[in-house]
Amino acid sequence: MPRLPARLFGPRYWPTWLGLGLVRLAASLPYPAMLVAGRWLGHVARCLPLPYRRVAERNIALCLPDWTDRQRADLLKRHFASLGIGVLESALTWWGSDETLIEHSQIVGMEHLQAATQAGKGVILLTAHFTTLQIGARILNARYPINALYRPTKNELIAAVSGASFARSARRAIRRDDVRAMISALKRNEVVWYAADQSYRNKGAEMVPFFGHPAATNVFTARLAAMTGAAVLYYETQRLPGSRGWRGTIHPPYTDFPSADPIADTCRYHASIESQVRRMPEQYWWIHKRFKGLSEDYPNYYGG
Repeated sequence: MPRLPARLFGPRYWPTWLGLGLVRLAASLPYPAMLVAGRWLGHVARCLPLPYRRVAERNIALCLPDWTDRQRADLLKRHFASLGIGVLESALTWWGSDETLIEHSQIVGMEHLQAATQAGKGVILLTAHFTTLQIGARILNARYPINALYRPTKNELIAAVSGASFARSARRAIRRDDVRAMISALKRNEVVWYAADQSYRNKGAEMVPFFGHPAATNVFTARLAAMTGAAVLYYETQRLPGSRGWRGTIHPPYTDFPSADPIADTCRYHASIESQVRRMPEQYWWIHKRFKGLSEDYPNYYGG
């Protein structure tokens, strides 16, 4: 941990310190016990009057309209269990050793990453917001150094802890808005890992279909690939059944990418995410307000 300013020890941050302490204790649990504790934590969160549950229910209904009410209710239950496990997995992401993570994980398709670096123009490794997002980066970086994009949280204490983790476990931690650092890393023939699948309504956003619904989306990946010539690969992580740990899968590079149409290129990325969601729906990050628009006439799916 870096030296922390005195204000982070004030009463305002005491609940955060308590939460971090409990998560830190989880790192000492056997993995099967961590799974049990995580499912319990998710169950408690699902029963609380939090807005996240309503957001998840809306997203599931929008993305899986052919599912029955019973199927959706079961998915919601399993999703919150996955969320709880993901929170406790943060302990392993931040404090677990490389040896422990390698022991409980496997990476499939590493040859695609190694082949892509042989072109000498860097690799953009796209992922998506699943409950395994952080642990997915960690198990990969334990084997192959990556540059990880991150978004600092508003909570300064959590930002310090997560930033220290990135600095320790990744080749380099890059702020998500630091385009110059991304380009520099790619020109050094390094790997830049990030997830570009959440709602984005800043300059350069476009409306791109996701599960058949137009959604405000960042299409910068195609432009970054055009500027640098970097290969673009999709990387997914799955929490395996039981207590078998995790499997990361690196898919072959997108061919003829980028094209002349950044929206069409982004649709290919969305198709990769949709495929992963259908195979492991409970592990997707359903609590994010993904469906937002760029104009006033866009439906207000979430109210408020």
